[in-house]
Amino acid sequence: MLARYPGRCASCDAPIRPGDKIVGAGGDGSAWVHADCGHELALPGLTANRAPVRITHGRTTTTRLSAKAPMAAPDGATFVYTDGACSGNPGPGGWAWAIDRERYASGSERPSTNQRMEIRAALEAVTALAGPLVVVSDSTYVVNCFRDTWWAGWLERGWTTSQKKPVANRDLWEPLVEAVSERGDVAFHWVKGHSGHEMNELVDQLAVAASHAIE
Repeated sequence: MLARYPGRCASCDAPIRPGDKIVGAGGDGSAWVHADCGHELALPGLTANRAPVRITHGRTTTTRLSAKAPMAAPDGATFVYTDGACSGNPGPGGWAWAIDRERYASGSERPSTNQRMEIRAALEAVTALAGPLVVVSDSTYVVNCFRDTWWAGWLERGWTTSQKKPVANRDLWEPLVEAVSERGDVAFHWVKGHSGHEMNELVDQLAVAASHAIE
């Protein structure tokens, strides 16, 4: 389909402009990628565990892939909520993580992008908190990287995408992938943003405040 509004690709982080060919990145409608970058979604691990579902409407039968199950939470895991924000894209950025209203952290970066701050929030949480973790994010860019093992393809290709382009934000992705791989006790779960979830709303507020603090 063709983009109607400007945005940013959840795979290569390049701008999406009205009229560009795009495809959905997660089935939830919250992220989009360039049609060419959509091949990233076909990496091993994304489709292997998704069974075809046949839907019949009158005489018409269509087939689609069922939604992939979330990553299994490690035993005894602490749930940490993360979010990123940017005042302009690029512009002053903020990140935040929180376990509850007493245990949280936030910070900023200038200049930055929404995508960078989403990754930075996860990286800060994973490197700051010990013990099994479930990182809960409203970014399909972050969650799908680990749920669908995008990172494995990046490593095999020397940190390039399936379109032979350098992986955007490698300076943040590389330490995050390394930390998650070394620990082996971190899972990522997706939550819909701005849907009234108490902890997602909290980290959003913290990240926005951090981005405004350096404007």
